Amino acid sequence: MTTKSALVIGGGIAGIQASLDLADRNIHVYLVDRLPTIGGTMCMLDKTFPTNDCSACILSPKMADAAGHPNITLMTYHEVKKVDGEAGNFKVTVTKKARYVDPTLCTSCGDCVAKCPTRGIPNEFEYGLTTRRAIYIPHSQAVPRVALIDPRYCKKLLENKCGVCAKVCGKQAISYEDKDQDLTLDVGSIVVAAGFSVWNAKNASEYGYGRFKNVVTAIEYERMEGAAGPFDGHIPVPSTIVYDKFGVAQKGAGEKGPKSVAWIQCCGSRSHKKNWKTYCSSVCCMYATKQAQITKEHGDVDEDIFFMDIRSYGKEFEAYIKRAEDEYGIHMHRGARVSNVEEDPETKQVTVNYTDKDNNPASKTFDIVVLSVGLEAPEGAEQLAQTLGIELNEYGFAKTTVFNPLETTRKGIFVTGAFAAPKDIPTSVAEASGASAKAGAFIVKDPDFVPCKPKVYPPEKDVAGKEPRIGVWVCHCGINIGSVVNVPACVEYAKTLPHVVVAVETKYACAQDTLTQISEFIKEHDLNRVVVASCTPRTHEPLFREACRNGGLNKYLYNMANIRDQCSWIHMHAPEAATTKAKDLIRMAVAKACLLEPLEGAEIPVTQSAAIIGGGITGMTAALDVAAQGVKVDLFEREAELGGFARNFVHREDGKLVSEFLAETIKKVESCPLITVHKNAVIEDIPGYVGNFTVELASGEEIPAGAILFAVGAAQYKPVEYNYGSDPKVLTHIELEKKVAAGKFTGKDVVFIQCIGSRNENVGYCSRVCCASAIRDAIEIKMADPTANVTIIHKDIRTYAFREDLYYKACQLGVRFLRRVNDDALPKYDGSFVEAFDTTLGQEVKIPVDTLALSVGIAPMREEKEKLAVMVKVPLSKDGFYFEAHQKLRPVDFATEGVFVAGAAHWPKFMDECIAQGSGAASRMLTIITKDHLVSEGIVASVANPQLCNGCGTCEGCCEYHAITIVNGPDGRPISQVNAGLCKGCGCCVAACPSGAMEQRGFRNSQIIAEIDALFDRPLMEKE
Repeated sequence: MTTKSALVIGGGIAGIQASLDLADRNIHVYLVDRLPTIGGTMCMLDKTFPTNDCSACILSPKMADAAGHPNITLMTYHEVKKVDGEAGNFKVTVTKKARYVDPTLCTSCGDCVAKCPTRGIPNEFEYGLTTRRAIYIPHSQAVPRVALIDPRYCKKLLENKCGVCAKVCGKQAISYEDKDQDLTLDVGSIVVAAGFSVWNAKNASEYGYGRFKNVVTAIEYERMEGAAGPFDGHIPVPSTIVYDKFGVAQKGAGEKGPKSVAWIQCCGSRSHKKNWKTYCSSVCCMYATKQAQITKEHGDVDEDIFFMDIRSYGKEFEAYIKRAEDEYGIHMHRGARVSNVEEDPETKQVTVNYTDKDNNPASKTFDIVVLSVGLEAPEGAEQLAQTLGIELNEYGFAKTTVFNPLETTRKGIFVTGAFAAPKDIPTSVAEASGASAKAGAFIVKDPDFVPCKPKVYPPEKDVAGKEPRIGVWVCHCGINIGSVVNVPACVEYAKTLPHVVVAVETKYACAQDTLTQISEFIKEHDLNRVVVASCTPRTHEPLFREACRNGGLNKYLYNMANIRDQCSWIHMHAPEAATTKAKDLIRMAVAKACLLEPLEGAEIPVTQSAAIIGGGITGMTAALDVAAQGVKVDLFEREAELGGFARNFVHREDGKLVSEFLAETIKKVESCPLITVHKNAVIEDIPGYVGNFTVELASGEEIPAGAILFAVGAAQYKPVEYNYGSDPKVLTHIELEKKVAAGKFTGKDVVFIQCIGSRNENVGYCSRVCCASAIRDAIEIKMADPTANVTIIHKDIRTYAFREDLYYKACQLGVRFLRRVNDDALPKYDGSFVEAFDTTLGQEVKIPVDTLALSVGIAPMREEKEKLAVMVKVPLSKDGFYFEAHQKLRPVDFATEGVFVAGAAHWPKFMDECIAQGSGAASRMLTIITKDHLVSEGIVASVANPQLCNGCGTCEGCCEYHAITIVNGPDGRPISQVNAGLCKGCGCCVAACPSGAMEQRGFRNSQIIAEIDALFDRPLMEKE
């Protein structure tokens, strides 16, 4: 019999996302991490590309959601020791490691840490840049925020001396008798999200790491520039930092920042040197560029990045690189090979020796050199694999296949995130959702499955007729706010405002301890309104609403003052004015909060079925995953047969023909009783809203659905270059692949030209798949005929992750790679020769050709996407692909609730990435369509003054979401009516209403006027 819980191993961003998706489907989850807190390596990052979002702002909401979710049991500082049983019925032994601090009693006050006499222990979280004590809280945003004792250093545990922490702990949370304890968990499936380790840069002896003070790794530099790092966001030159005897940096030491910084790419990656990794670590190019941009924002710094190939293959990545060069003035050295670095023994500056663009020896001196270290399998991966009974690949990561990218070699155990391969945050989050879809099928398909009960909140406080009692929290947000705005002054000012009962200063308002404090203060101080002055409501508002609800307060009795985006970030060079403005924003927020009223969302019934538009590999994968949970699916394909563009592929992946996999998948879909396939489907419209959509076909058929997935794929760019279509020598790489596979190819002088239809003036993005496809074809040609001359002309070769082995194999077989100039001018072709400037040789090269293969890019099919986009009000990016709700937090969701995107419709992708993202979208849909009802947003438009409404229809005409209809009122007069399920609270109808009948709940006229009055009538708002 299937047990009713899932186990997720690893508390990084991937593990958290997988847990949340499972929990949102009312499946209980054990989230196990061997570290004391969740968050993983991302907790150590400052900001993330390509939007330069604060890592804390991305991660904190996820961590708080996981910590507060009633269906998730957090098991930090636990380790999986044994896994018995089989899929659907695993019995897992987990060791709960001794913390020596009772987490149920610890309030993270820090008294024990402050008094601990054992100091100078290297802080692992800060990569040894500072120190900690024997009892410590791992970091400022730790979840759970609970102290623990390191038994390797504690004098009480080692020598039975000291015991200071127990004496000062007012909650008596210290327990020196604590022991490791084994627990047994019954689970139906397991998701492994064990993450990665950072390569040891000491193996790169030529770069001087560990010998030269001013040579640091990228992860160390991340902490150095981080707002919450040991230097409060002021980047120091390491050789100038002065530490005391306990290893604590002295105040002001090293505050004079660097004037020049270099990044050396591929440190530990893409090399067959001893102890190096042969694969590409996928993320290093982008994180180095991100670090360089952030450093530029700290001051006028001369910056250089030395790399072999820049690998900006992801969504908006190419534009990010271009912005670094054009707007930030970062020097990008393409094809530069750094031989070694040298230190000046007096100044401690570091000289980088490299080859310049003309392939001549060159040198340049820097204050800091950053090594862009690669990723490797996590520490203990072999032991974990043995425990789980799964196989690892030759690189030490979990073994998967192209056609099953989320499945390990043991049934019922799935893998996600960087434990499968090095990958970035958006990919990890999307694939984590996919793993949860796979894992959930082993639990919910059992007829005895009983969903978890909904969370029980404390009764809501009745605030009707009561005087406002407001609590204000003002956030430092590390240095994002605190380095510009005088936060203590704002807190003191808030205390002077009417109805403010308590005002609190906090380093991170979104941290779990502050959220708990908000809930507790609502009870302790009898608060009936809450104001938080921090960052953007876009990501954090749900956190603070939940904190209010946990305290027994209606979640809409909360207001936010955005003193980061609207103040510190845009006035960073005017701190006094920024502080004054922050006070203004807080005063306005308090004024509005006084007039807030409790709101309730409407209950919306849910159609428990999914509509998937697109019958390619992505759409079919999603359909099968949804159906595996026992949910009905309608799959719409515009062509006469399923398969999409993959029908053109004739190559093998992991030894299996794509056509075989495609045929098997089509058979599964067409034989599944829960999937209805609609071929030659022409969609006319998709009216409705989350939980209640209708797909209207040109045939007149109407199919209801609770959620929609756009998996419409993309198209191959049709070249106009090189006389394609008229010159028989000129083929696309797909056409060439078919000839080679059929044994009909006889060419001897083959030239591939990359980036046809990509990375040019008209199409700025990289099409991602072209380099690997060209190299695969080149290998096939050389294997069939070793005497063939094969040349690939490129700007950069982008064989990221394990695809780097293709590049190496091609080189071994004698495929020649010519790096051309990185501009829009294509190589010349006269019918017999291709002529291009070889940047390595520094001269023009003329290559004879009997076959010219064009590596054509992926085109977005903009017109078709726009038609669908208009139907459900979702946006397209500037490149013509669908634009998701948030690149990292919600990579497969749209801002329009209930509508999702996956595969090449989202961005160019390889087949395994499309499959994984299709599963991810299926999981996100299941969080909606497995429920029998949803609760709508409370902040919606309403006819607040029905006596003024004359049914003119102005509001109905301007509503983009079709949420308003004109009906007959109780007295027979026409009147507007708002569908709360469709309304997005945009306020257009309120602004357009000529009579003033419409108002928006949460933003009523009186509330807005109160804010305006507070801004312009300051004395009236201050206490006497």
